[in-house]
Amino acid sequence: QVQLVESGGGLVQPGDSLRLSCAGSGRTFSRSAMGWFRQEPGKERGVVAAISRSGLYTYYADSVKGRFTISRDNAKNTVYLQMGSLKPDDTAVYYCAAVTDAYTDSVYSFATRYDSWGQGTQVTVSS
Repeated sequence: QVQLVESGGGLVQPGDSLRLSCAGSGRTFSRSAMGWFRQEPGKERGVVAAISRSGLYTYYADSVKGRFTISRDNAKNTVYLQMGSLKPDDTAVYYCAAVTDAYTDSVYSFATRYDSWGQGTQVTVSS
């Protein structure tokens, strides 16, 4: 299992940009597929973006396509979510997650596939 810690959340205005970071510990990070999820109060946690263990393949929810970019730096055991053109609807707690020791270079869009989760970081978009 990979230990994950998110950071970079905060309060921003509509149209602003923000970069979230997820630091992983453990020796299996480079073999883990990663994902970013978000959850609004009273709603189900849903995928925002996902990236394969090599970084070659990515997936984005329709609501964030063209605005968000997921990337990873396996040398630093870190995955990032660059968020641009932020909207009030992006307000949520953002979670980093890992499919530990993924056997193939695939992306995963369902929360049930992930076995390691960070504590979450709050992103609030408001004027």
